[in-house]
Amino acid sequence: MTRISKSLFALVLTVFTCCQFIFAQQTLDGDVIRIDTELVTFDVNVTTADGKFVRGLSAKDFKIFEDGNERPVEFFEQSQKLGSARPVSVVFALDVSGSMTREELEKLRGALRVFLNRLSQQNASYAIMTFGMNVKTIQSLTGDVNRLDKTFDKLLREPSGLSTHAYDAVDDAIRLLDRKSPKTRRQIPVKKSVIVVSDGFPVGDTVSPSLVIERANKADVSVFTVTLPSFAKISLSRDRSPLPTPLDVSGLTEKTGGKNVYATDKDFEPLFKALADDVTNSYIIAFYPSDGKKNDGRFHKVKIVSDKGFEIKQNRDGYQGDSNK
Repeated sequence: MTRISKSLFALVLTVFTCCQFIFAQQTLDGDVIRIDTELVTFDVNVTTADGKFVRGLSAKDFKIFEDGNERPVEFFEQSQKLGSARPVSVVFALDVSGSMTREELEKLRGALRVFLNRLSQQNASYAIMTFGMNVKTIQSLTGDVNRLDKTFDKLLREPSGLSTHAYDAVDDAIRLLDRKSPKTRRQIPVKKSVIVVSDGFPVGDTVSPSLVIERANKADVSVFTVTLPSFAKISLSRDRSPLPTPLDVSGLTEKTGGKNVYATDKDFEPLFKALADDVTNSYIIAFYPSDGKKNDGRFHKVKIVSDKGFEIKQNRDGYQGDSNK
């Protein structure tokens, strides 16, 4: 290598190193919104002991542990501080197996309007699936709220089935989001969620809960479940709280960063307001895996903690190394 070539190579290397440093600083300071494909990204909700969302935290308020070893935070943003509200893609999976009464469907329709209004400032797209004996996509992802309302008209006229293929429906919803929803909009990561409305008793599914959880984690999808009053009101413990359903105890929501809620009140609207807040109040935290782990084909446990002692809910427990590289 000639002296000129060596000098040119050194200059290029210096510029590249400086650019990497600037990139890391900008992402932490929130000036640049861009996700490096080598980063492992997590959505986290932060709450106080009484369940209130905590906003206004910074990267220094968190620690990341990969397989028990601390890793530096390389990317950090709060959903509500991204210059514009964070974009979302949501699939509603609705149980039409016969367990949902017509009255509940009408209330649900009003509650969904409240949910959509709550997210009206987001760059949002929505889809609707129904499930019973079969899983159907009756409205693919759209940002047109009027189309969703018309789709719900069709739903009310559909006959009900006998089976409740809830896990199959969630699996199809995850696939839809993975195929149709962009990972980013205007360089801002899209928050992807599935909201399941059911009696909580899956019957006849062809996929297991563990496989659905695995696919949700891989696609960065959080799953939320709403148990209907038609079940909850007849399944109360001694202290009058609803007993957990098979859907609750499957780990589907807990292991994807979602939430189980019971629609035990006559009015569903406050419940869906709370769900909308849960979907949109999150932090995006990312780090570079240790050398070799990104492509080793193994699962790596990740724990994110708050220095201030707040409760942390992650959208997944870790990441799977890519075995194809």
